[in-house]
Amino acid sequence: MAKILKGATAQETHSAILDLIRSSGTVTRVALADRSGLTGASISRVVKQLLAEGLIVETGLGDPTGGKRATLLQFNPRARHAVGISVDTLSTTYVVTDMNGRVIEQLASKGIGRDLPATVISRLVGELEDLITRTGVEPATLVGVGVALAGRQGSGSSLLRADRERYAWEPFAVQGQLSQAIEHPVVVENDSTCAAIGEFWAGRIPSASDFATLYLAAGFGLGLVTNGDAYRGSSSNVGEIGHMVLEVDGPSCWCGGNGCLEALAAPARVVELAQQDPALAKDLRGKRSSVRTDFARIARRATEGDPRCLELIQQSARYLAKALLSITNLLDLSQIILAGPGFSEAGDLYVQAATEEINRLSFVRAIHPTRVELSKLGPSAAALGAAALVLHSQLTPHQTSNRALAT
Repeated sequence: MAKILKGATAQETHSAILDLIRSSGTVTRVALADRSGLTGASISRVVKQLLAEGLIVETGLGDPTGGKRATLLQFNPRARHAVGISVDTLSTTYVVTDMNGRVIEQLASKGIGRDLPATVISRLVGELEDLITRTGVEPATLVGVGVALAGRQGSGSSLLRADRERYAWEPFAVQGQLSQAIEHPVVVENDSTCAAIGEFWAGRIPSASDFATLYLAAGFGLGLVTNGDAYRGSSSNVGEIGHMVLEVDGPSCWCGGNGCLEALAAPARVVELAQQDPALAKDLRGKRSSVRTDFARIARRATEGDPRCLELIQQSARYLAKALLSITNLLDLSQIILAGPGFSEAGDLYVQAATEEINRLSFVRAIHPTRVELSKLGPSAAALGAAALVLHSQLTPHQTSNRALAT
């Protein structure tokens, strides 16, 4: 149960109470006092302020308890809006959401491809302006724009890419260029971190619950939420599970290592192995496609019972299950969410493999279960998460107030 620590600032208290309302859906003032540890008078003062700001509304009455029925509180979904953009090599996805994370408008456009950053930034700005105009959202309610990108983050103009095709742009450079071109605040994050924050926000997960989101697009990334915020590490590069070594003498990885999860189980590896099968190679050859679409085709056929494709996907899933087992043992996780377009076709096979492995071998399996499940946000999880990241950072800024909540 979350409690607000003695000595918390007014802003920290404000943020913590708003977050309790977010995770509760609907809640009474009495319940807020019980969950936060604050007095009824303090809760009334904060709630009055939140009502005045239009961030929450009163919505009906709670269940009868023998006395006067308490008034329920909930987010005012139309009070604030955010834009999320997932920028990928193949496609760009835009969403505009309300405070509950509900999509009001969305747009799919072409991806980065081989275009220069300046070209794509110009396109992003134009498409973003058109999208906002189309939604009819009041500019004053738009709190910012979140951008989800694959890859490592650096500082200044440093370039950390090991492979031009894999790591498209250096995220901080994107943030600077976008901030100069649009009036709204811009937040840029790794796509796996965005996906995790999206699950936290839209899924109404309490701040007291720690969990991980495994995101799969071209490769694997892990987003970790703990104490109500994403854990980012010393340089905002936490979660590179794709470069966890599973076989010391395994195949070489583009990062320079050997036997990484990426080299053993990513979509590119699955497609590579499929092309070594003459019959599968014939099916794939000559079709206008990419690694991503070939992988989706293989995954779809696996779910339809094609034994060759099923073997390839199950092998990939077993490697991922081993990696998630290690992460579970390291972090003592109770929940792992699989998200991203890579799980669109055969996600259930990955959930099954990970669940069986963790239930069988997790070090804490006798103490508590670890639930593995597919994201409910769908293939647009990164874009939705990027929008949620904006709401999270503007409305419940845990990254500057982690001491406000304790479990």
